[in-house]
Amino acid sequence: MRRSLNLSAHPQFWGLALARYLRSWWYMIHLGAVAIVMALSPSTYHRANRLAASRYIYVGTWQVLPWFTLASALVSTVIIRIVLVTAKSYGLSHYALEMVVRVLVLELIPLSAAMFVALRAGMAFDASALGLARAGLSPQAASDEALRRVRRDLVPQLIGNAVAVLSLAMVTSTVVLVLAYLNVYGLSPWGVSDYTRTVGRVFAPVVTAGFVIKTVLFGLAVALIPTAAILELQRYPRRVVSTVQPGALRLLFVLLVIEAASLALKYI
Repeated sequence: MRRSLNLSAHPQFWGLALARYLRSWWYMIHLGAVAIVMALSPSTYHRANRLAASRYIYVGTWQVLPWFTLASALVSTVIIRIVLVTAKSYGLSHYALEMVVRVLVLELIPLSAAMFVALRAGMAFDASALGLARAGLSPQAASDEALRRVRRDLVPQLIGNAVAVLSLAMVTSTVVLVLAYLNVYGLSPWGVSDYTRTVGRVFAPVVTAGFVIKTVLFGLAVALIPTAAILELQRYPRRVVSTVQPGALRLLFVLLVIEAASLALKYI
């Protein structure tokens, strides 16, 4: 059994650990670039890949859309009520709707959709892939298997998960906007003018473009990072030291970086 290396007790291995860490990130970036180029190539969309992509879209989006929308609507209703009551108690009722739209629709819903898709699809424990990694494949066999995985699974999964994150975020955002109107104005139609003015002020063209780009980046990260981590384990099987899902921490880090960058560009 391979023993884990205590880097704090062996400073001479710090350079090696850093090089391995940077090489791992480079492999993920390179694989993502290859997958995106293949996804944009018309020759990729033969019948088998179209069927695989449609299957990923169906499993990742259509099967879970009602339940995710319902759960998000219930949680969002609670948050909307808390925001409205708190704003009213401080005499800031005229800012409550804009705060709800900015916090829920622009920030929390895309991030929660990405995390949900990651947990259900991208972060699913791939026992067969880890089994191949633990089997000790030769470097050539591992490389061939990685290439086959990119052609067979990664591109359809990239498309399916990106569509899933974007679809869940868009549908749920629409539902939350309706819930926000009902909580603020009730069933009265006389608040439509003020409501559309407030929402339109929030969704400026730049903000809308940033919202779509951020959601697409979430989908790409969810599709790419776990698969890249598993394929890397197939190339370097001796690195398998635990049963922790490969790429979990890296995916969380990338999602947080994307969210932080989005916030910085909008509010700083």
